[in-house]
Amino acid sequence: MTNTIKTTNILIFSIFTAIIFTSISYAADATVEMLNKKDKEIMVFSEKIVRVNLGEKVFWKATDKGHNVEFIKNGVPEGVEKFKSKYNQDVEYTFEIPGIYAYWCTPHKSMGMIGFVVVGDDKSNIDAIKSIKFVGKSKKIASELIDSL
Repeated sequence: MTNTIKTTNILIFSIFTAIIFTSISYAADATVEMLNKKDKEIMVFSEKIVRVNLGEKVFWKATDKGHNVEFIKNGVPEGVEKFKSKYNQDVEYTFEIPGIYAYWCTPHKSMGMIGFVVVGDDKSNIDAIKSIKFVGKSKKIASELIDSL
């Protein structure tokens, strides 16, 4: 009888804990640094792929000078407005539409300074991302990133 009570108590505690933790929503805003160098790469974003939920933000920090963030034309979900930050300035964006957002540093896009934000784990615009005309080193990096999505 005692083992049955212990087992029941453990089961009730486990269910209660699961309910509590699944109903709590944690903000997962992300920070991406704009860098001249990271490891053995030059002109890079600190994170190449960032995943956020609807309503969350990505903060791009201008750690090194000479960089910006620009959403790539036809590389964002339908309904997303043009977005291009000023050079050498921190910028943030709140993601309200699910999908994949492709972006680059305007002066360093051919050097491979690109990244993706995946919002809500929605990849419905993957074909549009695949059709972007990446240039220079970005072609190879984009292909690798797309494959990893």
